Amino acid sequence: MGRLTTGTATVFALLVSVLVVITILNPSFAEPPSLMTFLRAAAPLVVLAIGQYLVIVSGEFDLSVGALVGAQVVVAARLIDGMEERTWPVLLLMMGLGVLVGLVNGLVTTLLRVPSFITTLGTQLVLFGAVRLWTGGAPTGALSEGFRRWGRMGIDMPVLRQLPYALLIALVVAGLAALLMRSPFGRTLIATGDNDTAAAFAGVRVWRVRTIAFVLSSLMATLAAVLIGGFAGVTAQVGDGLEFTAITAVVLGGVVLGGGRGTVTAAIAGALAYQAIQRLFTQLALPSTARPTLQGLIIIAAVAWAARGSSRATTSPPAGHDDPTDPSGTAATAGVGDRHIATSPAPAGD
Repeated sequence: MGRLTTGTATVFALLVSVLVVITILNPSFAEPPSLMTFLRAAAPLVVLAIGQYLVIVSGEFDLSVGALVGAQVVVAARLIDGMEERTWPVLLLMMGLGVLVGLVNGLVTTLLRVPSFITTLGTQLVLFGAVRLWTGGAPTGALSEGFRRWGRMGIDMPVLRQLPYALLIALVVAGLAALLMRSPFGRTLIATGDNDTAAAFAGVRVWRVRTIAFVLSSLMATLAAVLIGGFAGVTAQVGDGLEFTAITAVVLGGVVLGGGRGTVTAAIAGALAYQAIQRLFTQLALPSTARPTLQGLIIIAAVAWAARGSSRATTSPPAGHDDPTDPSGTAATAGVGDRHIATSPAPAGD
């Protein structure tokens, strides 16, 4: 647990440092209205990072979330076409599409044994191509005001000027995610990512746990699409690259690629830190052509740091921890069921 606490402290230190630099360069950033604007813009990434965290901590990847965000926004605009009475039916349809995409990703990965990297990359291409084919390459229609209010409106307040709905939604999702990771399912999810063979011997239905993680990730992408559509509107580029942005945010939070290590709190902090870094780039008037290079360097540095911390932890396994390569050790866990996983030494993901 100490290692995770250190990792969480590191990403929070990075977040605070970047925010301090931004404030020094632009003192008005520290004013409540400016902070609310920053948090409104960060809310979709926070939601996406939470969904990506659930998949990564289970030992998989989801590269389809960016294409799903784009597809959801474009489909919503075409179906709603500016008519308020269509808003809620289309929102329900979007949730259904999100569940369907998550189920396909999860079942193809777990039951057909296709690596999640390939599965979700294929889903990304299918969604991208299907939307372009349906729209003829250019988005049509318009989002209603009832749809857009969640991403760009808020509650008027004296000091803050406006408390964004997007921030409130992100806070609710973060709270639910923290509760989920404290539940037996959350601990089972982490144990599955840590060692799926041992988890299976312990009675866990690995395919079901990972499929649920994919479904939740797709639902988070759908919710992020609602927020992004409300904030940025409908463009042909909406959603492009968001899958890598979400992975970057999660890795910045110290979540280990490959699963089994990391907290949802740190993943959220990673999303905020990434958004703050992008704001700093804007403050420094950094050209957009240089930003992908810096993003790549950030990913490499974050993964290297996480791998360094992970190698430290594995050199000194906790006393009494079963070697997952020892047949006698794993066999001893068979038949124990989910209760063993809930009390395993795998760290809680809150």
